[in-house]
Amino acid sequence: MAWGPMPVEATDDAFWDQFWADTATSVQDVFALVPAAEIRAVREESPSNLATLCYKAVEKLVQGAESGCHSEKEKQIVLNCSRLLTRVLPCIFEDPDWRGFFWSTVPGAGRGGGEDDDENARPLAESLLLAIADLLFCPDFTVQSHRRSTDSAEDIHSLDSCEYIWEAGVGFAHSPQPSYIHDMNRMELLKLLLTCFSEAMYLPPAADCGNTNPWVQFFCSTENRHALPLFTSLLNTVCAYDPVGYGIPYNHLLFSDYREPLVEEAAQVLIVTLDHDSTTSASPTVDGTTTGTAMDDADPPGPENLFVNYLSRIHREEDFQFILKGIARLLSNPLLQTYLPNSTKKIQFHQELLVLFWKLCDFNKKFLFFVLKSSDVLDILVPILYFLNDARADQSRVGLMHIGVFILLLLSGERNFGVRLNKPYSVRVPMDIPVFTGTHADLLIVVFHKIITSGHQRLQPLFDCLLTIVVNVSPYLKSLSMVAANKLLHLLEAFSTTWFLFSAAQNHHLVFFLLEVFNNIIQYQFDGNSNLVYAIIRKRSVFHQLANLPTDPPAIHKALQRRRRAPEPLSRTGSQEGASMEGSRPAVPAEPGTLKTSLVATPGIDKLTEKSQVSEDGTLRSLEPAPQQSSAEGSPATEEPSQAWREQRRPSSASASGQWSPTSEWVLSWKSKLPLQTIMRLLQVLVPQVEKICIDKGLTDESEILRFLQHGTLVGLLPVPHPILIRKYQANSGTAMWFRTYMWGVIYLRNVDPPVWYDTDVKLFEIQRV
Repeated sequence: MAWGPMPVEATDDAFWDQFWADTATSVQDVFALVPAAEIRAVREESPSNLATLCYKAVEKLVQGAESGCHSEKEKQIVLNCSRLLTRVLPCIFEDPDWRGFFWSTVPGAGRGGGEDDDENARPLAESLLLAIADLLFCPDFTVQSHRRSTDSAEDIHSLDSCEYIWEAGVGFAHSPQPSYIHDMNRMELLKLLLTCFSEAMYLPPAADCGNTNPWVQFFCSTENRHALPLFTSLLNTVCAYDPVGYGIPYNHLLFSDYREPLVEEAAQVLIVTLDHDSTTSASPTVDGTTTGTAMDDADPPGPENLFVNYLSRIHREEDFQFILKGIARLLSNPLLQTYLPNSTKKIQFHQELLVLFWKLCDFNKKFLFFVLKSSDVLDILVPILYFLNDARADQSRVGLMHIGVFILLLLSGERNFGVRLNKPYSVRVPMDIPVFTGTHADLLIVVFHKIITSGHQRLQPLFDCLLTIVVNVSPYLKSLSMVAANKLLHLLEAFSTTWFLFSAAQNHHLVFFLLEVFNNIIQYQFDGNSNLVYAIIRKRSVFHQLANLPTDPPAIHKALQRRRRAPEPLSRTGSQEGASMEGSRPAVPAEPGTLKTSLVATPGIDKLTEKSQVSEDGTLRSLEPAPQQSSAEGSPATEEPSQAWREQRRPSSASASGQWSPTSEWVLSWKSKLPLQTIMRLLQVLVPQVEKICIDKGLTDESEILRFLQHGTLVGLLPVPHPILIRKYQANSGTAMWFRTYMWGVIYLRNVDPPVWYDTDVKLFEIQRV
């Protein structure tokens, strides 16, 4: 492509047409033919040519949208222009001087084409976005024509795009005939749209996450007359997708699936349009003109972003069912692989699906309650636990670990989630965990234990979250298996060693969380939990050691010395690892050289959650406004201001280096609050009785003791039950920023063919090699 440093007149059509007149190119060809270095050279040496190229390419898209793209030649020009812009835009975004270019108006580009029309000229970005929206509903190009052969061509301006929604589902009952060509054309345009939105990648992460993306803001505003049908098309395309091939195993080997790339692109565009910090949103606009009744009009007008607004107002049961079934089907897809290898197509966009699921639960509380009111929530839980367990050793998948845990934290704030976990777990997805017989609660505990004891170091900041989830569900767990009970006690053993407790300012919180789990189960679910009671009795020395924790300086010093000789924080000693499930593969670290994108730190658990007390009638009462007061049971998050404990968990050495070091006063300050009363009373009552059985019958047999414990009772013997505390996830700008960096990092790494953003100077995250 001959550029030359000399400015070329915008009117020189022969010169500019060469860029889009070629017949058969693909977006890959454009990336190969136009190297980034060449675009940068033009940007520096002949900026007016780059400006004209962008302006002319947008003009061609606008013309295509105006005319309705009837001829093959017009369709080809539109596709070539969108490929070219997909190539050029990242190189424009990376240069701060060019960032305003698309938001400026181009002289003579007024809507009427007249000379004095410049006043109401649109910025280039707006013209581009509106053209893309129009082109996504262009008959015979991206949607099926509804006309019979005798009719004249449909007028693209009078066309009601709500009748051309791409797929049946929310608010649309008719499923159009699939068309490979239409899917490919939609995909090219969505790729360009995603590239427009990607300006966010070139801005460093901001603390407040307040800066809205102007491209998304305009595209999702009332200026875009296709906002509703496009939102619905994207959502339905994702949720209706069935990679299995209509239930026939190995079907995907016979038919190439052209739907998947479109579904993937749709999922990525959807989550980016929903990037909205809900902590700062109370902007009433929206003209209330939603067609049909798929959106709930009863609520007050929502945010200006129509996509967020529509998402938050979906309310029909059948729509929720369609969305939940679709997401569960796609998330379970990698698990199906393990039964009949290669029988189904393995999809790769589970991270985008998890972000979408998060957004649905976060922005639409009715959806969250729908998810939790049936055991369908377990169809989301099991795949998440599978991903967490599978990714626990892989440094390149830290983001996946975080989003999985965040979703479970959000769900665990609702009582119904704990209740649902009592359902027996019978699906045998091959996972690298000990074999057990029990419920979904057992599965959750066994997987969390595996993450904590055999995940990599970078997961330590998640320990608080993992244990908070267990605390939140614990009052509702009717019967833990022996395997899960032993895992919980192994964690307590590991976390209550003196060197671990004394080696970082926050480590004792983990012990508080575990004690709270045991107290909740003993006080509220004693009947049915004889396995846990038995495990507590067997490991009673751990509780006595905690009650007698040394607090004098020499003992603290000695404990930290011992630490130097035993480097591994959580070995598997003391936890009998049963054989792993048949057919499972062990979790493996990332291949050396794997690319990953950096993430911003997540807020500590005290910022992530808000404490509520469960009243007699089951309602929640917030406990937040009392910062100083600690509850009677000594709750961990209130003793001292939580220092950002990203680095805090590393064992600290001498304070000479300015590092934190433990003091007697510090140990005493929290040791006195350890909630041990209930467990000590249980041991005081039951241990002599169990010992008597053993002596009388010469028993070493567990089953007899368990039988005794099953029929035992502690009614009237335990302290008055404490109120149940739930730590509910609360939206905050820290997590909003985390989601933005995570989401764009996923999109960056997943778009390799063509590599849209590789080798450009992104600022939102760093690209690192494992």
